[in-house]
Amino acid sequence: MRGTLIFAGSSCPALTAQLCENLGTRPAKAELSQFSNGETSVRILTSVREKDVFIVQSGSPKVNDTIMELLIMVSACKGGSANKITAVLPYFPYNRQSKKKSHRGAITARMLANLLIMAGVKHVITVDLHASQMQGFFKCPVDNLHAEPLIARWIRHNVPNWREAVVVSKNAGGTKRVTSLADALKLNFGLVTTEKKRGNMSSSMIMNPLDNFQRPPVLESSTRDKQTPASRDEPLDQEVDGPPPDTVVKSRSRVRANSQGSPERTVDVGPRAADRNRSDDCSNDRSVTPTQQRNSSSDGAEDSEYDDGRAHEVTQARLVQGHIVDDDFPSPSTSAADGSVREEPDPMTMSHASSFFAPAPDALGGSGDGGGETDDEEATLKDPKIEHTVTLVGDVKNRTVLLVDDMIDKPGSWIAAAETVVKKGRAKKVYCIATHGVFGGDCLEQLQNCECIDTIVVTNSFPIREEQVKNITKLVILDLSFLLAEAIRRNHYGESISPLYQHIVD
Repeated sequence: MRGTLIFAGSSCPALTAQLCENLGTRPAKAELSQFSNGETSVRILTSVREKDVFIVQSGSPKVNDTIMELLIMVSACKGGSANKITAVLPYFPYNRQSKKKSHRGAITARMLANLLIMAGVKHVITVDLHASQMQGFFKCPVDNLHAEPLIARWIRHNVPNWREAVVVSKNAGGTKRVTSLADALKLNFGLVTTEKKRGNMSSSMIMNPLDNFQRPPVLESSTRDKQTPASRDEPLDQEVDGPPPDTVVKSRSRVRANSQGSPERTVDVGPRAADRNRSDDCSNDRSVTPTQQRNSSSDGAEDSEYDDGRAHEVTQARLVQGHIVDDDFPSPSTSAADGSVREEPDPMTMSHASSFFAPAPDALGGSGDGGGETDDEEATLKDPKIEHTVTLVGDVKNRTVLLVDDMIDKPGSWIAAAETVVKKGRAKKVYCIATHGVFGGDCLEQLQNCECIDTIVVTNSFPIREEQVKNITKLVILDLSFLLAEAIRRNHYGESISPLYQHIVD
């Protein structure tokens, strides 16, 4: 391509070389080094005057060094009178910090976007941002490419019996991404959620809240308008005839239209009183049970039937130290790691500390948007004193499960979800699929050693060291160079990039 220069950052030289080969060109020459005190030095060794410059730099384990290197390269090209500078970031650094995690937290992704704009970037090309709303942080156009068509194509060609597979999200936040892939492949989808197990008192209050509490009588304005003068003089609260004095329950009186349209007075009885006094209420013309009200009501809109039973295809399991345990496994709340028995906390203290009475302090005043950091979640899953409850929604029995998310950083949630669908859902195979393979710490080794995981699929958006993948047999790396090369070509010639988002079935 004439009038175009592509520079490679130190984070992904192999990806840039493959990208340039697809475009029929070579990476432009630049000298990248560091001084003895750690400062970054950049020298552009070719003329960039009036050229369309693309700088390929992705996040890496040395993320702060790569960011400074990118900013200095952009500034150097701007000083060299480049016509347009485009930053190609296959993995956008700090993209998980796109919202406040606490009241005094920083939105680091927005700060990095401002730095790029101030350095001289006129266009940004990236892949699968953690939150697509991040495009609003920039004051320049952003092409947020998707690896979904590439992943879907790999699934169709490499997963046996993929038409019977189920796409599963390992957390509630990834449901939109999972449903998009499921729709593209025309597959069913499921969900795995993990939460801390609540105390007995808290659970009982949440599952059966305030059973003995009687609501005060409510008289709607429409009811007052329909009442006759004689009915207005009658008391609203009337005792139900039949039960003993110690079990008398006050009920609420209403005026409703019967099948002929005439007003008729009824008394609503609570479910417990109705069960105890079913035989006595049949002879009482002033009170009827909720079932009788539904049968006698003309429209039935207000008294629609409901079923509070557990939904089908919902499986729950216990999670201790990041692994699924049997139902008879001793709870961490009653036994410590050394075998000694700890005292049970006061039930009233547990109830008042539960989320029913006092919701846990959340970022932005309890909006629920500020989730915990990945490291914090990993530490909580591995804590031997904390038990979690894992819920699987969906039918995965004797099927292949595709666990999908945007990145793989820590192994805890992936292993927990894989064990849930295999040990509790009876799935046949599990594919862990993500766009960005960050693999912090010994994540890759733990995923390799997990018996419930069969294959790990990521792209080369994030550089993976050769020593990391030396003994890893489950890892599959998809190439993004063709996607990025086509995006660069279309951007240079002013063509639409919409075809890059489409799924092509071959």
